[in-house]
Amino acid sequence: MSDPAQSISVKRAQVDFHNFASLGEPERALAAYADENFRRGSVLKANRDFIPSLTPFLEVGANAGHTSYLLANEFQADGFALDISADALRYGQFLKTAWNLDRSPILTAGDATHLPFRDNSLAFVMSFQTLSQFLDIESVIREVHRVLAPGGVYYFAEEPVRRKLTLRVYRAPYPERMKPFEKRLYDSGLLDFMAMDVIGADQEESFGIRQNHRFGLSEWSGLLHKYFEECRFVTFPRQRGWANQMVQWVLRRMPGNADARIADSLGATLAAFCRKPGRLPAQLPLTEALACPDCGADLPFQTTDQMACPRCSYQAGNESNVYNLLSTSLKAELYPGNRADTLDFSKPGHEDGLVEGFYELEGDFGSKYRWIGARAVVRLVRMRPGAPLLRVQGFAPSVAKVELRANGESVGQWKLDRPGLFILEAPLAEAPEYQVEILGSPTIDEPNQPPGEGRVLTVNLSLIKLLPRE
Repeated sequence: MSDPAQSISVKRAQVDFHNFASLGEPERALAAYADENFRRGSVLKANRDFIPSLTPFLEVGANAGHTSYLLANEFQADGFALDISADALRYGQFLKTAWNLDRSPILTAGDATHLPFRDNSLAFVMSFQTLSQFLDIESVIREVHRVLAPGGVYYFAEEPVRRKLTLRVYRAPYPERMKPFEKRLYDSGLLDFMAMDVIGADQEESFGIRQNHRFGLSEWSGLLHKYFEECRFVTFPRQRGWANQMVQWVLRRMPGNADARIADSLGATLAAFCRKPGRLPAQLPLTEALACPDCGADLPFQTTDQMACPRCSYQAGNESNVYNLLSTSLKAELYPGNRADTLDFSKPGHEDGLVEGFYELEGDFGSKYRWIGARAVVRLVRMRPGAPLLRVQGFAPSVAKVELRANGESVGQWKLDRPGLFILEAPLAEAPEYQVEILGSPTIDEPNQPPGEGRVLTVNLSLIKLLPRE
């Protein structure tokens, strides 16, 4: 189950992150997804002449599937939305009602480095903000090339072009988590000249998602031309703030390709359309595109209830309109069902592990959480051999201190020096089970409540689990 492109710990982190980020705060998510679809759809329309057919399509790393819904409805295309998080796809069905849509893609959980599709079976593949999540980007490109039919097109967008003009000394958070001095540097553009990678990359990193921001334009071009006969690039350079605008003004007055020079110097997001050599077949049946993720045999899509491999014992049922097409071993690792070593507050049954100190369940879809006061306690049972790693995921509304104790012993203390999401991890001594205490300070009165009449809060928690040390 080893995968050099993305370790099993990163795959777990991807599942956790996409569950959490797919449709938490639905109104905000809907606005963000609508904005992304407008950008992506606009680039697609402007380059439609490059693409012989959009059906059947596949979106890799679809998250909630919002861009697949765009393709199915605005472009009347048929195809698949694939993400490693089955829950993100499941929650994303909310979009169909919220946006009053008529058509849906086929929702499939799967692994981008082992796509559950036949060779040469798809006319169009797309991905967004996905390739940079893999240490070995070529492994994903190779899979996309394999499943594309001759003459088919791969469209990806919003991938980072490595910036040359930066000291790479500072990992900057998203703007909403910035401190006042960081926000001033960000607004002026000066923060970009110090940033280690793209602004906001620390959020995914805090989840344990290892990102790849090493590619400049020449590296992107070299890799893509290795697999595709023709590529069309569109760059969107970093322009925020007077500092970036001043440098861009100078670079535009130098001889040569100004757009490429600006993208390489200031960083950019890249959109690319890449055509596989050959001529697109007249017919590519949607129902004949899938392949068994265990043995590679054709996987008939004959009913809406069950897929079964005719060669091996692999089966994938319809789970709330999502087919989990991960390999049997990876599915068992990432989707083990209710376990005594995992308290996922977005799943029923987590209540059995709560001991004391938690308020009622709140939140939307995968972003479910419980506030605590100064102290809360859970019980976790070790289910894997060896000493585990404790992971606690939550949110701090203000600067806070958190201490974790396991079976009466302190295992770590953290100062959360900025509001927002946090991930805490601590190694534990080997024991059959753990009484885990979460201690938070300082306490605050519940907002919008008279003093003494609301709850006393510190942080809220959404996931507590034991992981193997890797």
